[in-house]
Amino acid sequence: MAVEEHPSVCTFDCPDTCSLSVTVDDGRIVKVRGSDAAPFTDRVICNKVAQDMGAFVHGPQRLLHPLRRIGPKGSGQFESISWDAALDEIHDRVQAVIRRWGPQAVTPLNYAGPHGFLAGDSMSMRFFNRLGASQMYRRSLCGGVRSEAWAGTYGAVPGCPPEFAKNAKLNVLWGNNATVANLHIVRAVRRAKRKGGRLVVIDPFRTKIAQQADLHVQLLPGTDTLLAWALATELERAGAFDRAFIAAHVLGAEDFMARAREWPAARAAEACGVPEQQIMTLVGWLAEADPLVLAPGNGLERGRHGGSGIRAAITLPALLGKMGKGSGIALGAGNSFPKTIAKLQRSDLMPAGTRTLNLIEVGRHLVSDDIDPPLRALFIYNHNPIVVHPDQNRMRRGLAREDVFAVGIEVAMTESMAHCDILLPAATHFEYADLYPAYGHQWLQRAEPVIAPLGESLPNTEIFRRLAARFGFTEACFSATDAELMDEAIDPADRRLHGVRPSCIPTDRAVQMTGPDEQPMVLFENVFPATPSGKIELVSESLATRWGAAARMAGWLERHSEYPLMLISPASDKRISSTLGGLPASQRTPVLRMHPRDAAARGLPANTDVRVWNELGEVNLPLEVTDAVPPGVVASEKGTWLSTSRTGQTISALVSADMRADLAEGACFNDTRVEVGRA
Repeated sequence: MAVEEHPSVCTFDCPDTCSLSVTVDDGRIVKVRGSDAAPFTDRVICNKVAQDMGAFVHGPQRLLHPLRRIGPKGSGQFESISWDAALDEIHDRVQAVIRRWGPQAVTPLNYAGPHGFLAGDSMSMRFFNRLGASQMYRRSLCGGVRSEAWAGTYGAVPGCPPEFAKNAKLNVLWGNNATVANLHIVRAVRRAKRKGGRLVVIDPFRTKIAQQADLHVQLLPGTDTLLAWALATELERAGAFDRAFIAAHVLGAEDFMARAREWPAARAAEACGVPEQQIMTLVGWLAEADPLVLAPGNGLERGRHGGSGIRAAITLPALLGKMGKGSGIALGAGNSFPKTIAKLQRSDLMPAGTRTLNLIEVGRHLVSDDIDPPLRALFIYNHNPIVVHPDQNRMRRGLAREDVFAVGIEVAMTESMAHCDILLPAATHFEYADLYPAYGHQWLQRAEPVIAPLGESLPNTEIFRRLAARFGFTEACFSATDAELMDEAIDPADRRLHGVRPSCIPTDRAVQMTGPDEQPMVLFENVFPATPSGKIELVSESLATRWGAAARMAGWLERHSEYPLMLISPASDKRISSTLGGLPASQRTPVLRMHPRDAAARGLPANTDVRVWNELGEVNLPLEVTDAVPPGVVASEKGTWLSTSRTGQTISALVSADMRADLAEGACFNDTRVEVGRA
C-alpha cells in the first residue's frame, strides 16, 4: 500500500485545536505534522503530538477488544468477550440497577478527553437522556470558573481573536502556561516582541514563557484579585482610565473601585509576595500600551478566588477603554460558533425532574451513599477520574466498590479502566469523523478518519448507537449518522457557514467565524456585551443568582492552614492532563520544585526523595531546589498516572474535593496546602 497523507485535527483538551497532516503507511500512522488548514495554528504543533501519536494509536496500552473483569477491581485482570456478550451484560446489569433503584442510580462519569462535537457528547447524551440517568455537571472540574467569570462580566460572546497578540505593544499572559498549553499564542507573542512589543507573565511558577518575558510577576497563588485591584487603583491615580468608555459601557465601576482602592500597590505587593516596583512598572506599561492584549489561562481559575481573580483581571482593559482596534482579551472564543447543543444531545428526551450531580462530588457519593437513589451504575468515558479528580483516594475507594457496576469506554487501559466491570474499546480521533470547534480561537474544522478503527474498537457514536439498540430505544434520533450529527451540532443556516453544511466543511480548510461585517469577531467592533444590561458588568446580579450573594462582585478572603506550603500543579509538556500518561515519555516520576529557602529550613538537599503530605494523602517525589517557585510554594506537574508513584498516589490525592471556587463550584487544585519532609 502506498504512503498516504491525510488532513486531520487534534482533539485533545487544549485551546489551540491544531490542524494536522497525518502520514499513513500500510494502515499505520508514521508521522504527524502541523498543516495550514487552520491559519492560527499554521503548520506548528506541540512535540507530544508530533512525536507520540504512533505510540498512542498503535502501542501496547491500546484497548482493541471488549473485556470482562475476572479479578478484583483495580487488578487489571480481564478476559476478552464479544461485542454481543458485552452489550448483553451491560443491559442486564444496568436494568437490574434500574429495577432496584430507578434510572437515576445510573450516571455518565465523563469529561473532555476528546473535544470533537461527536466524540465528546452527542449520541452518548441521547442515550443517557432517554435512559433517564442522572445528569452530570462537569464544568466544576475545569473551565467552568473561567466561563462563568467571562459570561458574568461580558456575556456569552468572544473577546478578541488570539491573532491580535502578534501586533500588541503589550501582551499580558496571566496564569497561562502558554508554551505547554497554548502554544500558538506564544508564536504570536514572539512576533510582537520582534516588533518591539513587551511581554508580561503573571504566574507563581517561572514557566518557559515567563523566562522570555520582559517582566515576570511571580505572585503567590490565589492573590490575583489583589494584584488586579492594585493595578486598577494605581492606574486610576495615574489618570489612565478612559472615563468616556466607562460611562458608556461599564456597569459597577465605582463599586469595583471602592474595593480596589483598599489595596494600593504597597499593600498588595506585601500580600502578593512581589516587589512594589514591579506593580508600578506594569501600571506604566498598561497605561501606555496600545494595542494591549490580555490572555488569561486556566491556572488563574483553580483556587478559592478563581472567579474573582479572573473577573478583576479582565476588568483592567475595560477601565482603560482598550477594547477593539487591536486591543482586547483573548477569552470566550468558544462563543464564536453557532452551536445547537440541545438539538445535538436531545435534551428533550430527559424526564422532568432528573437530578444533576456535580462531577467532583462523585467520589463522595460513591463512598458515602449520601444521595437517594445511590449511584449503582457508571459509564466512564472520555475521562480518567482516578488520576484527575481531587481527593484521589476517595475516588479510588468509590470505584473499588463491588456493588457498583462500571462500564469503561476508552482508547487505553488506564488505572480508572482497571476498576471497571466491562470495557468497550474506543476508536482514536484518527479513526472517526468529527467536527471541531475550538475554545482558544475562532476557526471551525472537520476531520475524516485517516485509518480504520483498530481491532474491534468503535467510535463513541457507534458504541452508543449499539447500546441504544440493545436497550430497545427505537426513536429515529438513535439511527442518526455521524454526518447528520454534525449538522445537528452547528446551525447549518447560520450565515457564518456561508451556505456550507457542517458535514460538508472541507477537511483541508477551516472556516473562520465572523461578525455581521464578515470580519473576525472582535468585542466592541462587531460584537458587544451580551450581559443583562448590555454593558460590561463589574457588579453581576446574574452571577449572584447562580452562585450566591458573594458572587455579585469580585472579592478576596485570606486563608489560614496548619500546612505551611502551597502546592500548585502546572501542566506537563508530555501530557494533556492525564491523556498520554501511559506512554513511555510520561513514566518518569515528576519532580517537586521547592524554593532554596524552604528546602534549607527543612534540611532537604536537592535530588533526594521527599514526602509531600496533608490530611488527605502522601506522595513521594524527587526534590528539585529552584527559585522557579517563590518561597512558600511548591510545584509538581499534574496528570501523572499512579504507576509513577511509590505510594500509589499522585498529587491529586492531596487536593480537597470539598473546597470550592467562588464561581461554578470549581475545583481548587492550586489552593492545596501541604508539608514536605524527608521520605
